[in-house]
Amino acid sequence: MSTSASDAANASTSTFVTALVFNAAVFGIELGIFTLVRPFFPAIYQPRTYIPPKSRRAAELTKNILLWPWAIFNANYHEIRSKTGMDAYFFVRFLRMMVRILLPIWLVSWIVLLPVTAVRPDNAGFTGLNRFTFGNVPSNQQSRYAAHIILVWFFTVWIWWNIRYEMKHFVTTRQKWLIEPENAASAMASTVLITGVPRNYLTEKALFNLFSHLPGGVQKVWLNRDLKEMPELYERRQAAAKKLESAETTLLNTAVKLHNKQQKAAAKAGGKATTGDARKSTDNDGRPLTEPSIIDAEQGEITLAEKLVPKNKRPTHRLPPFSWMPFALPLMGKKVDSIEWARQELAETNEELRKARRTLARDVATTSNLPEPATNHPDALKAAPGTAQTYPPLNSAFVLFNSQIAAHMAAQVLTHHMPYRMAAKNVGVAPEDVIWSNLNMNPYEARVRTAFSWAITIGLVIVWAIPVAFVGAVSNIHSLCTTYKWLAWMCDLPSVIVGIISGILPPALLAVLNMLLPIVLRLLARFQGVTQRTTIELSLMTRYFIFQVVNSFIVVTLSSGIIAALPDIVNNPGSIPSLLAKNLPKASNFFLTYIVLQGLSGTAAGFLQVVPLVLYYVKLFILGSTPRSIYAIKYTLRSVSWGTLFPAITLLVVITIAYSIISPVINGLATLTFFLFYHLYKYLFLWQLDGQQTGETGGLFFPRAIQHVFVGLYLQQICLAALFFLAQDQDGNPSAVPEGALMVVLVAFTAFFHIIINNSYGPLTHFLPLTLADMTHGGAGKDTNVAQAAQDLDDQASYKDGKTGTAAGDAGSEKRSGARKRVSAQGSVDSASGIAGPGGKTTKRSVTTVEDVDAAADDDVPGAEPGSPDLELQEGVNGSSLGASPSGGRAGDRRSTLSVRGVDEEAGPKDFYHPASVERQPVIWLPRDPLGLGVAEERALREAGIRVSTRDAVMDGQGHVDIEGPPPEEEE
Repeated sequence: MSTSASDAANASTSTFVTALVFNAAVFGIELGIFTLVRPFFPAIYQPRTYIPPKSRRAAELTKNILLWPWAIFNANYHEIRSKTGMDAYFFVRFLRMMVRILLPIWLVSWIVLLPVTAVRPDNAGFTGLNRFTFGNVPSNQQSRYAAHIILVWFFTVWIWWNIRYEMKHFVTTRQKWLIEPENAASAMASTVLITGVPRNYLTEKALFNLFSHLPGGVQKVWLNRDLKEMPELYERRQAAAKKLESAETTLLNTAVKLHNKQQKAAAKAGGKATTGDARKSTDNDGRPLTEPSIIDAEQGEITLAEKLVPKNKRPTHRLPPFSWMPFALPLMGKKVDSIEWARQELAETNEELRKARRTLARDVATTSNLPEPATNHPDALKAAPGTAQTYPPLNSAFVLFNSQIAAHMAAQVLTHHMPYRMAAKNVGVAPEDVIWSNLNMNPYEARVRTAFSWAITIGLVIVWAIPVAFVGAVSNIHSLCTTYKWLAWMCDLPSVIVGIISGILPPALLAVLNMLLPIVLRLLARFQGVTQRTTIELSLMTRYFIFQVVNSFIVVTLSSGIIAALPDIVNNPGSIPSLLAKNLPKASNFFLTYIVLQGLSGTAAGFLQVVPLVLYYVKLFILGSTPRSIYAIKYTLRSVSWGTLFPAITLLVVITIAYSIISPVINGLATLTFFLFYHLYKYLFLWQLDGQQTGETGGLFFPRAIQHVFVGLYLQQICLAALFFLAQDQDGNPSAVPEGALMVVLVAFTAFFHIIINNSYGPLTHFLPLTLADMTHGGAGKDTNVAQAAQDLDDQASYKDGKTGTAAGDAGSEKRSGARKRVSAQGSVDSASGIAGPGGKTTKRSVTTVEDVDAAADDDVPGAEPGSPDLELQEGVNGSSLGASPSGGRAGDRRSTLSVRGVDEEAGPKDFYHPASVERQPVIWLPRDPLGLGVAEERALREAGIRVSTRDAVMDGQGHVDIEGPPPEEEE
């Protein structure tokens, strides 16, 4: 080996040592700071001890400032399942699986492979860390490769066993979660979202009759409708409510500060001191602020706000210069009083929504129980043109079944005799997870969009390879500066600086590059027409992983390895095969520093949470101006993005598996990294982070992560096969052809095992089997096979039932963000429709003709607030439409139950309805202030028909807002 190459190898070792020392120092410093500050910031380091409902709270980490590592080590990760969710549980379970896989691989590979590759009788070969790589085996002792081929077979079989074990655990655990009463009793558990509904099934009754063939029948059908202007009106109302809440709070703050300023000026001037009670403060003529003065009598009645805050001090904002612009521009557009504008905007949108909902109610009442429409194009994927309906149906619907097993059967059954009709079906959809704008996507259009989306994704992966290749080149700067004279000055830099440039800078640059892409990939996933936000995350997980593997692994490996071989390739082009076999393994040096960075600095940063800590107080003091914003900052738990978190972890898995034989040093570092990650995320999900209840997939990210493990196996085996075939002895002849052939066989066996795993557990991943049908109704019944299935679930699941339940007393305190509970059909009224089950009767009046609906619409309720329409479907008028089906599945063709007199929106159903069609105007949450202005503004807003409250929010004498309870909507 040349002197320059030897110097480069030594420098690479120095780079690794520099990165190791630097990251170890960061690790120690950050953990030391975390140890000191943790007890003083519970809002950051253990918010789950007081924010969630009692049933989901965690106990205090530890009272001893130094014993937190021991407390985390002893914490039971199974509690994550009941406290945070299945996705978080299986993420931590995946980390635990990797620790179990890597521990024996680390021990065996270091005992066997390190001496096999490092010991050379001629004292030649590579130096530094490169001594322990695949390419350092002497050319006259190629038989040593037998150790590599034996261990790669052993390690692969060990990984196979773990994959099968974990997939078995996943399936049994997920099935048990699906049939748990807390989950199975929800409407979403028995509801299927169906897209691509053809024209002749675009009525509720047609869909009801179609799916009534399934066991238990259909309880309710929501046919989605084109709401046209209603979503825009809804968004305008939401924005106006937010603006009004912010402007009113600003007004109160200004009044308090102006009053304090006047008090100080009066005191400084020696004026008469005001009373300590701010509510009895006086104006210039000595009267209380709430009493009219002589000037008031002359000028007419003026409000307290006008008395306390001059007009030029009131909050204002500019409107967009053009109506089509979504935002305003500085110094352009009309300047308006924010409070007056927001009040007027709320009044207009409330009234327009009320009229639109009346029209929607008439449309639904007219068509909800119509038979299948007669049409010349029954299989068309849109409603018939020229329909008299203002809000015609879309080609999608939600169908609620009486039994959970029927919903899972409906999601799998072949529904229609024509292509793509009612082919896309999703079960267990949370209303908050629905992407309403994609519910009318034509199936053919969706497939074209999918092709374009993936084409753009692949293009981005290729284009992104250019900057990533540059990062890989920088990581091997030693070889570059010895090969090219114009870079020779870099070799003269101090070793510490060179180590920082090549060991710390490239991983950091790679991390920054990887942060820029997920936003674009999410937009591409949404563009293809998916109907759920969780589906976007699942798609992002696959796309981002492909990007990570190609650009962060394959491109870096090739660029770094080829650059390492450049000096000898330039001097001896004929020896390219042997040079590549020796130098491609050198790329492992970059990944060694990358894993060190993630394992040490990444773990410590995860514990310290510097960014959330700073942002918490920045938001609190800068953005915490309203009661609602303060509540969101103080009492909203942080969550994670699974679409980017999982690929970041599985990339480390792929790197580790791929280099586990080529550069076995990585095994020890990776074992330590995953061990630290396991305890980090166990701590985060038990004491800090929250699962996304509305976006909970039940662990569906886990099987995709297992697929990523297979990618690591394939890359490892293909790379090793290539290296074996490239290996040459001292005479230049191929020396490891048998080993290469065995690797090809192993690739085939791995592919066969991969297919077996997918075929075995794939069908069980999403849906419930028929053997568990009785268990979905709360018991195993008398079927011995069902009882045996239940016993198998109990035996195979690794968690304990006693740690998964939710106390009934605490269930009511949970935020009502998920789907409402579905009531039993035996003798009770369905909470979503108001129609009685088999054992009960409905007492609500039914409107049978559209004339009745029109007459009812004209019968306005005196004093009805603009936010509540006088006529609403008790079934729930929806942007999705309405449930018009009879209860019980076999009760006959009953009419939809309508309320003809002021149905309260809040009391109306919320399951699978577009918020624009049912949601009430948000409550304007104002604080009570010392001057009484908040109460006065509350009275004025209420008189204007705007929902408002000052409950549990206060403003002190300095204008600082604080809260004493949750927002008013959560207590109503």
